[in-house]
Amino acid sequence: MQIADTTPILSLPDHTQLPESDGTFVKNFQEHPQSILLTTSIQPLLDTRHPDGHYAIGQDCGIYWRLTEPPERGAEAPDWFYVPDVPPLLDGQMRRSYVMWKEIIAPLIVIEFVSGDGSEERDRTSPLSSEAAKAGKFWVYEQAIRAPFYAIYEVENAAVEVYELVANCYQQCSPNDRGHYPIAPLGVELGIWQGRFGNQILPWLRWWDSAGVLLPTGNERAEQERQRAERGEQQAQLERQRAEQERQRAETERQQKEVERQRREQLEAFLRSQGFDPDHLPE
Repeated sequence: MQIADTTPILSLPDHTQLPESDGTFVKNFQEHPQSILLTTSIQPLLDTRHPDGHYAIGQDCGIYWRLTEPPERGAEAPDWFYVPDVPPLLDGQMRRSYVMWKEIIAPLIVIEFVSGDGSEERDRTSPLSSEAAKAGKFWVYEQAIRAPFYAIYEVENAAVEVYELVANCYQQCSPNDRGHYPIAPLGVELGIWQGRFGNQILPWLRWWDSAGVLLPTGNERAEQERQRAERGEQQAQLERQRAEQERQRAETERQQKEVERQRREQLEAFLRSQGFDPDHLPE
């Protein structure tokens, strides 16, 4: 007789069972606008690339890469990241975090916004180190999460570093002639743009397409559409003015012809009154 195995099956927690925040504050007032700027400008491109809507964008959301106690020690929360080909909802619920042991696709790109000196974002400390209290961010993104691209953005230095995963290690990328960093799988470039977003004029991190054309935000697209409509109205007004000028010219010609006709009739009537045939005048 076989005795049934009553050993409980270990069930790993999912995004609904793990903390969605570690309780830390956002580091400065620029971070949320910067995340919004990145998202709103690339969203139309992602909607085109994913007509089924299967992609996820995280903004200061946790990526759980290992199970620890407390759970937050096994997570990193990039300021911005993008994951292709995953449903935006899980079992009809909004994602609270991204749990690597429940997913099969790593984020394509993770971005960190530097607030201090950048040492935290460049920390390569391995969790296997005897002195490691926590794995360094750089090591986690490179060796655990294995995101193909990692960007470190420093607003105070108006700079961005981009790393690409090559042979299981991050290699720092070189900018192109425009000073941008191509993210080839997305068909975009990442770089620094100096200008106003919201009420702040700063060196912002932004996307360009592969031809170097800046990807506009929702407000910029609306403004471009307004300007196009305004130019269209101006063109239509010019067409109306040209049509009116043509009508007036034709009317002037018609009036001139009418005056000439009346003069001719008056002359012919006078000649007849004097006994001459207007059609057979002597030479």
